[in-house]
Amino acid sequence: MAPRPTNRETIKKNTVNDMRKLGVFKAEYTPLIDIYSEMMEQYMNLTKKYKDGGFKYDEETDRGGTKKSTLVATLESLRKDLLAYSDRLCLNPKALSDKDKNNNNKKGKVSALALALKDIEKG
Repeated sequence: MAPRPTNRETIKKNTVNDMRKLGVFKAEYTPLIDIYSEMMEQYMNLTKKYKDGGFKYDEETDRGGTKKSTLVATLESLRKDLLAYSDRLCLNPKALSDKDKNNNNKKGKVSALALALKDIEKG
């Protein structure tokens, strides 16, 4: 298996290619793709730093206790943000299934309100 790309431009290029394969790419998404690529680059670099540091989860406080390391907190935050962006860009299975559900609802079913409005227009 090939190594995952770690620079922003390669991540962006791969993201656009993936979106095209899935049929969800639009040029208007470029600003979101840029942000997603930048966050993914940060996430990969920080994950490498976390791994190289021996997966140290906590750090000591000035009072002698421990707290979650800032690196771990940043990684957790980036994971959440990446998930949100991958949803918006339709890059994960859940986002695609939600998109399909919305498309099926729009194509096949007509709401009661729409039917009532049609009747009023005819009347």
